[in-house]
Amino acid sequence: MLVCRYGINTNELDYYGSHKAKIKLCIRDRLAQSPDGKYVLVTGINPTPLGEGKSTTTVGLVQALGAHMNHKAIACMRQPSQGPTFGIKGGAAGGGYSQVMPMSELNLHLTGDLHAITAAHNLCAAALEARMFHEATQKDRALFGRLCPAEGSDGKRTFAPSMLRRLQRLGISKTNPDELTDDEVNAFARLDVDPETITWNRVLDVNDRFLRGITVGQAETEKGHSRACGFDITVASEIMAVLSLATSLADMRLRLQRMVLAYSKSRNGAAPQPITADDLGVAGAPLP
Repeated sequence: MLVCRYGINTNELDYYGSHKAKIKLCIRDRLAQSPDGKYVLVTGINPTPLGEGKSTTTVGLVQALGAHMNHKAIACMRQPSQGPTFGIKGGAAGGGYSQVMPMSELNLHLTGDLHAITAAHNLCAAALEARMFHEATQKDRALFGRLCPAEGSDGKRTFAPSMLRRLQRLGISKTNPDELTDDEVNAFARLDVDPETITWNRVLDVNDRFLRGITVGQAETEKGHSRACGFDITVASEIMAVLSLATSLADMRLRLQRMVLAYSKSRNGAAPQPITADDLGVAGAPLP
């Protein structure tokens, strides 16, 4: 159906089961010279008490344009959050005769994008907590050894690309780990996170109100490094916004690197500095 009506080739589809597929970005290159279509945005509206709002209007509009007026019309909808799935709305697949089918597959997992966002977001949270713990329990050289270990039979140390970018932000031009002075090791290895400035909660794609405020670090192994934080819902993650706004894989990685997770403590009278995902080394290297 998609192949004959919309000009999408089968090799441009990445299938997820019997009813779902992602369209590969390479289609943009093949259709670059094709005339642009019309883009109709259904924005925020006041839904009915039972929740018929943007999704129902969008699906109904596409049905009218496609089935009744014979236009080539496609609805572009974000994967629904599972927040409303078990509430009175029952999901975000539209309603009545204007809903996406199979409704259960749309509301529960779809292609797994929201789960990937959840995992990536919580990886940042775990890395930030672990970094704070190790900085609080180790001296500079020991911490530096964990971040940049000696590897191979010759015991050689090397900087990862994210480490080289951090050194550049610190104004350090050296690329050989063994050439750093004690002061440079201190500046490089210690993020000095101010716990009061952490903006990065963990996320979960369920509306679980009892996780909105929690305390982490209660295990004896954390040596008293506990703090109050909480969970947000996955669609509130900045990674969700990045995924929505990115224009390419390379652009997405750059945006992920620049996400601010917290701020540093004031050092020697200097203003606190933003601590990004790239400072933690969890955002990946930019594509060539």
